[in-house]
This record gives sequence, C-alpha cells and structure tokens, in this order.
Amino acid sequence: MKKIDYNKQQKRNSLLDSAFSLFIINGFHKTSISDIVNDAGVAKGTFYLYFKDKYDIRNHLISRKANQVFLAAYTELLAQETITDFEDRVLYMINHILDQFTANHDLVRLLSKHLSWGFFKNFLLSCPEPDTASIYDLYESLLAQSSYAYRSPELMMYLILELIAGASYNAILYNQPVPLEELKPHLFQIVKQILGQYRVKEPGNDESPGSV
Repeated sequence: MKKIDYNKQQKRNSLLDSAFSLFIINGFHKTSISDIVNDAGVAKGTFYLYFKDKYDIRNHLISRKANQVFLAAYTELLAQETITDFEDRVLYMINHILDQFTANHDLVRLLSKHLSWGFFKNFLLSCPEPDTASIYDLYESLLAQSSYAYRSPELMMYLILELIAGASYNAILYNQPVPLEELKPHLFQIVKQILGQYRVKEPGNDESPGSV
C-alpha cells in the first residue's frame, strides 16, 4: 500500500474507532460529528471525505465490526481440520461468535440489533478492509464446499441471523431469560432444524429435509 493510501486508511480507521467509542459511551443520538472528529484528531472536512453523515459512519462501523467478528470465527474454523460438514461448520462459527460477544458486550450493543438480513445484504457484501473477504463471500464459500444443496440459502441465513441476534442479546447482557450457556443448546437445536428444513434431498438419499 502506498504511503498516501496508508494515511487515508489510517484516518478512516481513526474516525471509525472514535465513532465506536463515542457511540458506546454516549449513545448514537447524543454523539455528533464534531465529537467524532475531535476525538479522532482530524478536521471536520476529512470526515466527509469518507462518510456522508453520522448514519453512514455507523453503518460502515457495523459492517467493519461484523466482518471482523465473522472473520475471526472463520479463521478459527479453518484450523479445525476435523470439522468438514457444512452444518457443523455453521454451528462452530455461531458458537465462536457468541463467545466473542460474551467477551465484549460493546460488540453486542453495537451489532446484535443490526445483524438483520436487510443489513446483511446492503453492507456485509462489501469488504471494509483491504485484502479481506466479505461475510457473504465466506458464507458462499462454505456453501460451495457442502455435500448438500440448500434451497433458498439467503432465506435460510436470514432466519438463522434473526434467531441468533434476537435471542442472544438479553441472555448475554442480562442473563435473561437464562444465561447464554444455558440458552446455547436450545439455539443450536433450532439452527439444526432450520438447516434441515432447507436441505435438499438428493436422489438415493433416504434422509428427508427437516431431519436432524
């Protein structure tokens, strides 16, 4: 990366880091663009070189953090050579992501309410960091390696995302209705059922869609 490109990336990262800290501390609505640029130590005009407004930087921040979380889980998955089944891989990544959320409640507050399909389609198709794959690319890569085909794979992922994001939020932050570790087996069982419902039965395979 050229020095000028590196400096641009550093300024953009500084703005994103400042926005993350301020959104968590003060809340999104109580944080102004002036607060962000002052914390980042850049001119206000610099902000508009990278982002349209406060909503735009929030969306890019969510995309960046979500991709980091998914990439960390995917990287750990690649090290697990014995986990080759697509559905086992999905469950492994979900468990890893939930553990990341448990270790960093700020990520839960930022991401859990935004990991919806609409956001997934609009922002997670992008690659927020140079030389990194998008979440959607990683998902398609896992699908391509699966021994099964799945009907409506986007709808399948929508249901899983909505389930995990909605059900884990209170369990992680408030231990409600039960602590996360107690909730996990129930979540994983429902995810297995969703995957089974969308699995396509292959000729000569007596296993019917929906069996787990």
